[in-house]
Amino acid sequence: MLSSAMRRSGKVSGLENSLLSGGCACGAVRYELAGVPGFSFLCQCRRCQRATGSGHAPAFKVEQEDLSLTGTLTSYEVTADSGHSVSHEFCPVCGSPVRSVTTQFPETCSLYAASLDDPSVFKPTCVIFQSSAQPWDHVDPQLIK
Repeated sequence: MLSSAMRRSGKVSGLENSLLSGGCACGAVRYELAGVPGFSFLCQCRRCQRATGSGHAPAFKVEQEDLSLTGTLTSYEVTADSGHSVSHEFCPVCGSPVRSVTTQFPETCSLYAASLDDPSVFKPTCVIFQSSAQPWDHVDPQLIK
């Protein structure tokens, strides 16, 4: 679980808005987030590369209890290197990726930054699974790795 200090500070996530909203490309899925995300990151694992069709997934962790979601998500599950299940969830109408959930941390989920109504507020604080990075995927070298 994310600590109360992390949720209040906004400094961990780089997202300081008290109410964030977003959804899929067609509008069939919408969400609002009350509270501050725990941290924001770029994930370069192969599962995220495949889920987003890119070199990395820009995402941020949130508490499930802070997320209000409308619409229906479709999902598929994969097994992470840790052995835990990861469910990638997307809009069944337009296919936009919206979030992922892992059995390792069921009280949280990761929302994809591009699903935000204003994705310019997303500021990644670290890069994870850099060992799986594609040679053509260049990220800010000053991010924590």
